[in-house]
Amino acid sequence: MKRLDVIKSLMKSKKLNNYLEVGVSNGHVFFRIKSSFKVAVDPSFAFDKMRVMGKLFVNPYNVFNRYFETTSDDFFLKNAKRVFENKKPELILIDGMHEYDFALRDIENTLNYMSDNGVIVVHDCNPQTKEAASSYKEYAEGNYSRFWNGDVWKAILHLQCHRKDLNVFVLDADHGLGIITRGVPDQVLNFSQKEIEAFTYEDFEKSRASWINLKHPDYFYDYFKIDK
Repeated sequence: MKRLDVIKSLMKSKKLNNYLEVGVSNGHVFFRIKSSFKVAVDPSFAFDKMRVMGKLFVNPYNVFNRYFETTSDDFFLKNAKRVFENKKPELILIDGMHEYDFALRDIENTLNYMSDNGVIVVHDCNPQTKEAASSYKEYAEGNYSRFWNGDVWKAILHLQCHRKDLNVFVLDADHGLGIITRGVPDQVLNFSQKEIEAFTYEDFEKSRASWINLKHPDYFYDYFKIDK
């Protein structure tokens, strides 16, 4: 199960159509989404105008794309109110800067605009190695070559400790797919922000299943009442 599978399934089965993607990079996911309302946010898109034109032929829905080449912080500060004035995002992929404070801001800023039945999908929530879970500075300076997830898991842990209006869990798939919906949480944890900031990868490894409410991929179908 990949993030694209989750998004397509929710669009088809739950009729969630208004799509926002934070952290688009080369558009691997974004260009494949079939929606008449699509918003892309990234400080530096990894594609040019020729690729954009080509994607119109592959997926005609790309004619509706709206591109904001800016940081997510600036997008929510300067553009989001106008962009979502008449249409609230219903399905959101957050795959931006993979660090706790950045990921948490992206999630909380999105929640200010998301529809009541909306779903946020957060990538990179379940790093498998200390290297993958390092900070961006450590990853860059260490010249690491494998996939970088950062400490997005701390944002998931934070929400379970401080947001009693959200249900949050992580599917054990595609580097950890965080799923966030409005509603009564099925798990509440009790760590302060200072404690979360201080946790290490070793702490996480000892308690990963409980800290991020880790679920088998099939739980996705049960939770959203979707046929496989």
